[in-house]
Amino acid sequence: MRRIALLGATGSIGRQAIEVVGRTPELELVALASGSTGLAALAAEHGVEHVQVGGEVTGLLDASEPDIVLNAIVGFAGVGATLWALERGVTLALANKESLVAAGDLALEARARGGGLLLPVDSEHSALLQCLEGREPASVDSLVLTASGGPFRGRSRAELAEVTVEDALAHPTWSMGPKITVDSATLANKGLELIEAHFLFDVPYEQIEIVVHPTSVVHALVRFRDGAALAHLGYPDMTVPISYALTHPERAATEVPRLDLAAGLTLEFEAPDLDTFPLPALARRAGEAGGTYPAVYNAANEVAVAAFLEGRLPFLGIAEVVEEALERADGAAAGDLTELVEADAEARRLAEQAMTVRA
Repeated sequence: MRRIALLGATGSIGRQAIEVVGRTPELELVALASGSTGLAALAAEHGVEHVQVGGEVTGLLDASEPDIVLNAIVGFAGVGATLWALERGVTLALANKESLVAAGDLALEARARGGGLLLPVDSEHSALLQCLEGREPASVDSLVLTASGGPFRGRSRAELAEVTVEDALAHPTWSMGPKITVDSATLANKGLELIEAHFLFDVPYEQIEIVVHPTSVVHALVRFRDGAALAHLGYPDMTVPISYALTHPERAATEVPRLDLAAGLTLEFEAPDLDTFPLPALARRAGEAGGTYPAVYNAANEVAVAAFLEGRLPFLGIAEVVEEALERADGAAAGDLTELVEADAEARRLAEQAMTVRA
């Protein structure tokens, strides 16, 4: 029996994870956490003793002693749980990409000390992991992350000037929470995933490519030095990467529909429009600069997206705020979590300043 601590239990990933656990006899929920939503009914339904709403969750993890931490907390708030699991060698099923982006070097150092498994739950990185398993690193030429293009694919900057929150949340292929849905609309999520892939797979940024694939059937590809490419295909459903991370190295049965090849598939790819959607390019620049620049990118984006969702910032202002924060931050490397938290706080202050000037 694998004991699961589910962090972010009431979000999109959390709800699907509960369904996966319920259908998989060898999995047991032992801890639940949410940011603000009550968990009493959910804990009673699943017989979970260790429950927490809000606050730092490391005490909850200490008390529940999980075998696997599924970290689906949104944003930088998930860093503590990520480092807790990696430091102790507890298997980390990571749906909180922001914590690896912000704490990349610190997270890798903690994993080296703890020696545990880090299994990505993002569909793209789960796909890359599955394509890479058993392969010699020297045989890999490059990684390809696919993007749906979001609801605004094909639009010009002028056409994006007046888009609403409701427009941005109308994702064409995936059902996700509001923050990641807006990140998909701006393509900021591809920037975050670019940095995450660099840290997960130890591949240089110049060997990681982003392509737009509107149907979201191909989740990622790996190109090899002999000219071959392996792709991971499936309908857009987060059940698969969640189940894969929780049951790894096995593949538990799921109820996800099987890909119907005979019905016809559209495998269309195109380059992202980085003039209209500059956030992936800003992420690449931040990643290549190193230090805490990835943390600044993440923090400024979190602040800007929250302001957009609250009606305080126009859609195009999100990238502008991130760019200004990156230009003004010093980006010095963080030697420990305290310094990382300070860099995150400073980046948020810079982002708020940028919005004040805009107003």
